[in-house]
Amino acid sequence: MSDDVNNGERSGCGGACSEQDEKRMLSECLNRIHHKILVMSGKGGVGKSTVAVNLAVALSMAGKKVGLLDVDIHGPSVPTMLNLTEERLAAKNDKMLPVRIGELKVMSIGFLLREQDDAVIWRGPMKMGVIKQFLTEVEWGELDYLVIDSPPGTGDEPLSVCQLIGHVDGAIVVTTPQEVSAADVRKSIDFCLKLNLPVLGIVENMSGFVCPKCGEITEIFKSGAGEALADKFGLRLLGKIPLDPQVCNAGDSGKPFVYHFSKTATAKAFESIIAPILALSEKHKSNGSSNQESKAMKIAIPLAAGNLCMHFGHCEQFALIDVDPAGIVTGKTLVTPPPHEPGLLPKWLEEKGVTQIIAGGMGQRAQELFVESGIAVVTGAMGDTPEQLVAEFLAGTLMTGTNSCEH
Repeated sequence: MSDDVNNGERSGCGGACSEQDEKRMLSECLNRIHHKILVMSGKGGVGKSTVAVNLAVALSMAGKKVGLLDVDIHGPSVPTMLNLTEERLAAKNDKMLPVRIGELKVMSIGFLLREQDDAVIWRGPMKMGVIKQFLTEVEWGELDYLVIDSPPGTGDEPLSVCQLIGHVDGAIVVTTPQEVSAADVRKSIDFCLKLNLPVLGIVENMSGFVCPKCGEITEIFKSGAGEALADKFGLRLLGKIPLDPQVCNAGDSGKPFVYHFSKTATAKAFESIIAPILALSEKHKSNGSSNQESKAMKIAIPLAAGNLCMHFGHCEQFALIDVDPAGIVTGKTLVTPPPHEPGLLPKWLEEKGVTQIIAGGMGQRAQELFVESGIAVVTGAMGDTPEQLVAEFLAGTLMTGTNSCEH
């Protein structure tokens, strides 16, 4: 494994990027990407990367400028599925250049490994760091869509993406027809709800088996989990992808299925998934490029001497910032917290109507309590005035680093 990957660092700023430099670089990158789509699942082995790769290729075939970002740090499969395992990154003007396949731009940790079998043994902060580099130090250019393939579950990688990007247009959640998969996928949907991340819809993968000889579809698993999830949460079922041997062969041989087998019924099922994704472009044209959520928010920021307090539970005051559904700040209130007592602040802030917290450092247990109270949390923010932090959060350019509290 290369030294850069082993250390979780890269020298895009000469090894000495200031916080302001990182904020600027992230803002410049995100401002040139119109839509960010997260593909996730609660369980491994459901074909999430297959959906992400074919979604990105289908969008590119529709004439869109597309990037595919693989943030599965421990098990990157995108290079294999696109026959890019021998590719290595080039650089220009202190920026990494994504690997290109046609007009599609691709980035993965797999391109930085000396050997494909090398294990990446990292904890959360290092994974957060490399994902940040994939956004700030890769020359993505102007993109209509960035499709982000995350690993299974609701851990560091999808959380880091949401914290760094600030505004993700939505998530596509992948399941298989069985209840054992759906049970874990419900956790992914709950993750999205608690982070105010829109769910664009559910894809039921491996939905029936396509006979390679006659093309007939036979149900070999219990079916309907995708539909049941969509009904339970009021979500859209984007499509059912049958278990087709050609999909498996295409992934193993590095041939994008929707491109090489575009006339098959399975490819048509993949293409149907992109309809609501393409609709984002029309919505973007009609509503402008606003990144605001269509709901009111009350954002709490812990303060010390008027700026962000890096130790959440020991702040002097909280700034409570009211934001209307159009993303306009309508008011600010300063409140003094009650005496520090474990477990008290989540209930106290929930009673004040807080829906979002921007913090420097916060312990893991405190984060869990806030999420249980329906309050989304961003940690790792860097010291600034509450007005500046909220402005960057609403613009999708809030720069975050390592959580300074690990209690």
